[in-house]
Amino acid sequence: MTHMAKLQKLHRSRNHRMIAGVMGGVAEYLGWSPNLTRLLFVIISSASAAVPGILIYLVLWLIMPNATAESYQS
Repeated sequence: MTHMAKLQKLHRSRNHRMIAGVMGGVAEYLGWSPNLTRLLFVIISSASAAVPGILIYLVLWLIMPNATAESYQS
């Protein structure tokens, strides 16, 4: 099993980006798999009619800062 660097605070990922690094950053912060986090986000977003997932993603993209090398625990 490979060791994944964990973010100290919630930031957009530098290492696991597909679009903006939002779900990669959430996964790194929680210590989860980035692909599993993306899959869960899509499933939950599809099941929720009240708040579209794309809106949540866009808001997180705007408010989450980019991770820097100092953002990661050693």
